[in-house]
Parts: sequence; structure tokens; C-alpha cells
Amino acid sequence: MSARRAPFAALLILLAALGGPLAPAPALAQDSRAPDSRAQAPAAPHFRPEQAAQFSKQIEENLGSRGARVAMVFRLGRPREDLPEGISYTHGAFWVYRTLTTGTGETTSGYAVYNLYAGDGKAWPTTRSRLVQDWPFDFVRGSTIDDVAVIIPTPEMQRRILAVIDSPTYARLHNPSYTLVSNPWERKYQNCNSFMLDVVGAAIWETSDPDRITTDLKAWFQPTIVQAGGLQRLFGPMVDGRLRTDDQHGPIRTATYESLHRFLGSFQLLETTYLVKFDRNRPPAV
Repeated sequence: MSARRAPFAALLILLAALGGPLAPAPALAQDSRAPDSRAQAPAAPHFRPEQAAQFSKQIEENLGSRGARVAMVFRLGRPREDLPEGISYTHGAFWVYRTLTTGTGETTSGYAVYNLYAGDGKAWPTTRSRLVQDWPFDFVRGSTIDDVAVIIPTPEMQRRILAVIDSPTYARLHNPSYTLVSNPWERKYQNCNSFMLDVVGAAIWETSDPDRITTDLKAWFQPTIVQAGGLQRLFGPMVDGRLRTDDQHGPIRTATYESLHRFLGSFQLLETTYLVKFDRNRPPAV
């Protein structure tokens, strides 16, 4: 294959990166599928459990040092070289600094992670999603590379996003019909990143109306484009039930880390964006 990938090849590579049947990685590395933390599943092969704990603690400390109450963090479940051009990460979630209550009733402070997860076909169907709150360790153990991307909105934007998360609007924005590459200009389907975008839209325009948010996003948000022809879109659902593209009209449009940080930056709502690379010389987490 030439250095410039064919359009449908790029789409299939994206499918693999998001955990489709082309990807041999275990479920925990398969992007927006829910990690089975209650079954004490092992960490993804890239990280041993103690390394996942170390990296999650490193990210928490990094966010804390910057005073971030709300951050948007992105991981990747496949080698980066396998991704289509212009896409560096696949699964994103909100990290929110909270006062937490332990199982023994003690209180502590740390980050809780707010995800949209697709089903694994067992707990619930792969074409349906749920909103799940878990923890930094759960997020990190789904990664197969040594870094995550971070978006820190401005303090006022963090306040607004947190207000949405803590309100009924958060659940109202959720569309459980899942596809790997949902069109953020349509309401038919949703994935983890387009859900985050809807939350951001609700915070920007201070509305709880999903249809209004979609209309405003179509006017102001420029999605990431994944090229694929109409014939390939027709056959996409035969490759994987989670790859539904009948919400797409022309190019495949989707929300990514790249398009989300550009969007926030265009509204002067971005404080900073950067990468956190795992420090393999870091002492073990305690």
C-alpha cells in the first residue's frame, strides 16, 4: 500500500483502532467498550496493573498541579501508526476533581472519570452505550501507548462543564444509539467524543436542548474528516455492527481530540492542551 492510504483502508484502520474485529487487542484496549473492573480484569498488555496505577497517578498529579477541576483526557487503544491521518487518539472522557468517599467511609480528594461506553455484547449490546463513572486506573489500563492527550478548558468553561455534568442535562444529552464514527452534525448516533462535544456545546450555549446544540454545532464546529466512498459506507455495517454510517452525508465526519481542541480554541475557551507521557522511571504508586 502506498504511503497515502486508500480512503476505505483508512476507515478500516480506524475501525481496528476503535476495537473492531480487525483489532487483536483485548477488550480493555478496545476504546469505548466498558472495562470490566468489577470482574477485576487484567490491565491491557501495554501496561501491567502496577504501571497503569503509576500512570494514572502521574496524570492526576499533573492535572492537580495545574489546578484543573475539569479536564478532557484522550487515550488510544492501538499503535498510533495504525491510525488514519489527522487522528491521534480515539476514546475521550471528562476527568473531574472531586471529594470522594472510600468504601470505609473516609473522604479523600481525587479525579473521577466520566465516560460514554459502548456495550461489549454481553452486559449490553455493542450498538448501545451507557454513561459510566469510573476512575483514572480504569481509563489508563485501556491504553496501548505511553501517552494521553489533555485538554484543559478555561476556568469559566470548566465551571460550566461541571455544572452540566452535575445536572439532569448530562443524561439528557446522551443518545444510547452507538456508532464508532458518529456524525456530530446529526443526532441519530453518538460515540464517546461526540457526547463530550455535546456536553461542551451545552456549556458554551447554556442550553439543555440537544437539538439546538446540534444546530449550533453544525454552524460552528468543524469535524474531523475520515474519507470513505458511498459504496464502502454501504458495506461498512457488514464489517462490524458498531460501524453504522447512515448518519453521514458525503465525507465521514466525526469528533476527535484534534477537532475538539480546535473548537475550544476558536472560542477562546481553551486554557491549554498537551500530552502526558508515562514516566517509566517513576516509583510505584502507593
